[in-house]
Amino acid sequence: MTEPYIGEIQIFGFNYPPYQWAFANGQTLAVSQNTALFSLIGTYYGGNGSTTFQLPNLAARSACSQGQGPGLSLRGIGQVFGEEFVTLGISQMPGHGHSVTAFFERGAENKVGSPTTGALLGTPSAPSSTLANTAPNTSLSPNAVGVSGGSQPHENRQPLLGLNYSIALYGAYPSFG
Repeated sequence: MTEPYIGEIQIFGFNYPPYQWAFANGQTLAVSQNTALFSLIGTYYGGNGSTTFQLPNLAARSACSQGQGPGLSLRGIGQVFGEEFVTLGISQMPGHGHSVTAFFERGAENKVGSPTTGALLGTPSAPSSTLANTAPNTSLSPNAVGVSGGSQPHENRQPLLGLNYSIALYGAYPSFG
């Protein structure tokens, strides 16, 4: 492998950072022991800037280029954004209905135990059902068509594969020209 640039980030498929590299997991480093790296990344990722600075934290995160693409939000270097979990409110859900149409079919030949085209879902051997003895135009139980859900957040991340991001602590100092 060629000599990396100081501050270069690479992905590795093993469970430790290579020699003179560190996991890019947000750890705090001393400025006095890492002056070259500090001169490149400063406090973009945290630290007090006089005695400490932090490495980028790519643990359980995806990387995104800084700047602004057409129609996209402006993203600054070191900016953390996005949500791992989201709870949708009623106003965020698409408008839709939960209509129910119920029929009573007396013929056992049309009742089946699983969804089938041209048949009714029911128990073929039991001619009565919960709707069989119900008067016409009766309201359904609120439990059948009422509000559901527990207002719990759902996972909002794209499918990911666990790998290790590491940052070079030593190497060639990148030139600006």
